[in-house]
Amino acid sequence: MSAPDPSPIIVALDTTDVERARAWAAATAPHVGLFKVGLEYFLANGAAGYRAIQGRPIFLDVKLHDIPNTVAGGIRAILPLAPRMVTIHASGGSAMIRAAREAAETAGANRPMILAVTVLTSLDDVSLAAMGLNDGAAAQVSRLGRLAVDAGADGLVCSPLEVATLRRELGPAVTLVVPGIRPAGASAGDQARTMTPKEAMQAGASWLVIGRPITGAADPAGAAASIAASLR
Repeated sequence: MSAPDPSPIIVALDTTDVERARAWAAATAPHVGLFKVGLEYFLANGAAGYRAIQGRPIFLDVKLHDIPNTVAGGIRAILPLAPRMVTIHASGGSAMIRAAREAAETAGANRPMILAVTVLTSLDDVSLAAMGLNDGAAAQVSRLGRLAVDAGADGLVCSPLEVATLRRELGPAVTLVVPGIRPAGASAGDQARTMTPKEAMQAGASWLVIGRPITGAADPAGAAASIAASLR
């Protein structure tokens, strides 16, 4: 009998409290595949806070965006922490993305995947137009997605509403990590472009980033188990 497929759920440990993050991770571990450590937690607790949950598989979501040499240095600096995935901004350009990938390669077989953030899920067409990007979120995501993959990114972070288009344009090998996931009936919060877990997976997502619907629940383990069951 073959082993079950790993869960595609990434739980966002969005807190500054180390013990709370550890408790969430321990409670939900049987039902999820990765844990996201973002800026809030990492800036508050640094490498020591990261190591407090390092026994878990970690997606380090720091969204690096700077000149290529600085981003490469940032990637090299976090390699001893051995994250499974690290984020950079696709809008940093091809040279920056290549530099991040080349820095990651120095870790050899254990290198982290480099994921490029296309358009933040808090942004919609109106927000982008205010920044001078008048052709909308979908066009910007496609443009940045192709640029990032061509420059060496392993995958993208994108809204669920763009998953199907990116999967069609970029093919099956590109990893698509999707925040903005809300189970049916859950509040959208500050996410402008959302989708249910099953809808996102059917559209072509590789991984689903889910925070408050799990960590804000009275029973985080039960919430994670329920979402995982909905994907079977």
